[in-house]
Amino acid sequence: MNVSEIILSLPKAHVSGPREGEWTSVVDDSRQVTEGSVFVAVRGVASDGHDYIATAIERGATVIVAEETATAGYCGTWIRVVNSRDALAVLASLQVGYPSSDLNMIGITGTNGKTTIAYLVHQILKATRQRAGMIGTVHVDDGAELSTATHTTPGVVELQTLLARMRDNGCYGVAMEVSSHGLEQGRVKGIGFQVGVFSNLTQDHLDYHGTMENYFSAKKMLFNSMAAAGNKGVAVINGDDRYGVDLIRDFEERLKVISYGFGSNCSFRAGNVRQTAKGMEFQLEAKGKSFLVRVPLIGRFNVLNTLAALAAVDGIGVSLRDAIAAVREIVGVPGRLELAGMNDSAAVFVDYAHTPDALANVCRTLRELEPSRLITVFGCGGSRDRGKRAPMARAAEKDSTICIVTSDNPRDEDPLTIIKDVEKGFVGSSYTSVPDRKAAIRAAIEMSRPNDIVLIAGKGHEDYQIFGTETVTFDDRVEVRKAIEVVLRLREKESV
Repeated sequence: MNVSEIILSLPKAHVSGPREGEWTSVVDDSRQVTEGSVFVAVRGVASDGHDYIATAIERGATVIVAEETATAGYCGTWIRVVNSRDALAVLASLQVGYPSSDLNMIGITGTNGKTTIAYLVHQILKATRQRAGMIGTVHVDDGAELSTATHTTPGVVELQTLLARMRDNGCYGVAMEVSSHGLEQGRVKGIGFQVGVFSNLTQDHLDYHGTMENYFSAKKMLFNSMAAAGNKGVAVINGDDRYGVDLIRDFEERLKVISYGFGSNCSFRAGNVRQTAKGMEFQLEAKGKSFLVRVPLIGRFNVLNTLAALAAVDGIGVSLRDAIAAVREIVGVPGRLELAGMNDSAAVFVDYAHTPDALANVCRTLRELEPSRLITVFGCGGSRDRGKRAPMARAAEKDSTICIVTSDNPRDEDPLTIIKDVEKGFVGSSYTSVPDRKAAIRAAIEMSRPNDIVLIAGKGHEDYQIFGTETVTFDDRVEVRKAIEVVLRLREKESV
């Protein structure tokens, strides 16, 4: 491609050096520069790409895009921009032919529920439109191949390349989790979302955002970008969430708003929920009609997730009746209220809940199944929002019979310090602390009795633990199965 195309795509930039010439790739990592690359110097959280411009030039960069003036003596094309993050998004999309313009893009943001909503949307689209893409916390599906995700929202160059693969693979639409970090860091700039979904907002990531107001502002960026595009996109918003109510008010004149929830004013409204351990059904009132929805998930929060997914696909033209038929056959999301095993007649569930609100919802859902006791194992990550640790204890304690506090991903903190912060939130004394997560899981299963439910919360689908700079293999689901096997073997010996 020609340098002139770059210049045309950045009309407000200041250009010095040649305005013609070939280029091969757009990169923001100097280690990836090859002969003919365009290097975009981006100021990051941990490092500044401007510090690596000399390295990029040495490796053969043809074009430098930066927020600083040209280096003395540089003979190549230098493009000075106000915001190199924005420029990177434009050029990454240009490089692969603006793929989002050929896809029905559904962006899903919020604190809790993003992954489940993305899975539901993805499976509905696959059932009704054959091929669909998904980008999320657990998996990435490019329409031809499923792979493990590394970030909730990939970097902008990787993301645009991935969208191009989805387009080339014939995907009808894409279900994409959009994190607050990804929004603030400009990773989704240049993507035209037809539908934006807001699930809820509860305390999380305040180590990064500082305040709930800043956190909310980051989430709003998805809808601001849709409104700025002027294409009357569809905003699917949780009308039962107080932040959702604010979003509806802010965007009802600029976007087509579809509210969802249990409230009487919601466009997609659920009622008459009935559930068992295997799934649930509810009545959906939408578009002037009433529908019976059956889905193999449990919990009122999953009613909301299902409503969000149905409203989202409706927003890109999928028949609502076809979507409702599709959700009957969906496969559960890995690590989201996943039944990991049975210890005699005691069920053991694994869930990703790692915020107070998510943990409270999961515990409430499992308590509604009327177990003899609910035994909950959970922890909090280190080097993250410390303000949610005590509230996690209060959330777990409310509906649990026994709580076991353990390690999550301690990172650079002492696990015992994290556990002490959590313990401050307990009101009663029905808890114990077992720092080793494997031992904590084993303890919970050993103490379980017939008709109990054991919940292992916090890590869900993750298959690792982080201690300092070391990442070790650890999967709650695997450890549950190992512990059940050991406990059952010991009980058999005792009964002989």
